Amino acid sequence: MTSTSPEPTYRTTTVGVDGGELAVGLWGPDDPAAPTLLAIHGITASHRSWPLVAAALPGVRVVAPDLRGRGRSADLPPPYGMARHAEDVRLALEALTEGPVVMAGHSMGGFVAVQLAALVPDRARALLLVDGGLPLPVPAAAPDAATSDSGSGAEPDVAAALGPAGRRLTMTFPDRAAYRAFWRDHPAFTHDWSPAVEAYVDYDLVGTEPELRPSTRVQAMAADGAELFGHPAHLAALDAVAAAGLPVTFLRAPRGLMDEPEGLYPLDAVTAAATRLPRLAPYDVEDVNHYTITMGAAGAATVAEQVRALLSS
Repeated sequence: MTSTSPEPTYRTTTVGVDGGELAVGLWGPDDPAAPTLLAIHGITASHRSWPLVAAALPGVRVVAPDLRGRGRSADLPPPYGMARHAEDVRLALEALTEGPVVMAGHSMGGFVAVQLAALVPDRARALLLVDGGLPLPVPAAAPDAATSDSGSGAEPDVAAALGPAGRRLTMTFPDRAAYRAFWRDHPAFTHDWSPAVEAYVDYDLVGTEPELRPSTRVQAMAADGAELFGHPAHLAALDAVAAAGLPVTFLRAPRGLMDEPEGLYPLDAVTAAATRLPRLAPYDVEDVNHYTITMGAAGAATVAEQVRALLSS
């Protein structure tokens, strides 16, 4: 393990998975039996989206992988998909933790958390879905985009839906300053730029100057994005979570990816999910967008408060 940050308890490690090594960030106690949060990031993110949450959880062990195709796990080979990610994270869970943990996922990470809880329900104390993990409404631009195992029908344009965060994956940057400037212009961080966001941005770059590029593989984003809109395998995983009786907390950001006033999840999408999950407890987090719900101070504090409640329940 190596320490790469002024955060006093932060270190990194790797876990062997199919095709190579999965990179994992750790905060908090070394003891694998300590109260633990398993924290899974979003579709074009990395484990560096969780440091503010970790800082608000003293005494809690935070285990946060870089998913296959992202961060320092970017070179792991395809296929991608929620089941593949869940198996990778299961191996990290076995290697780095003992006993049940709170499984949290932000954005696409929530979908991975659901699949993981369905795969190993005995390792889950509870699920914490942070503006993700419930089926997303199909974008209006793709009315035939309900996905299926056969792949029939048009698929949503995931890169377009993500805005600049998706388009950047095909861009190169001459240096870190240019990439920081790109993200500073993103509306989500207009009021929430911080050293934690800057560290997240710096970690995302791979390659050498003057052709630095974001670490997320375009193929990974496209393959994974196809499973976010009511995919049959995900609906089956939600049913398995319900059958296991696991409590599920859902934290909704009222503003969206571009800080627009409409969040990623309309309220009726949350209501519809509640019919599948009898133990679903939904909450709105005040004054955050899809990014700052974990990467802004106020959002991270609320996420940490929910983690503490789930760990003590």
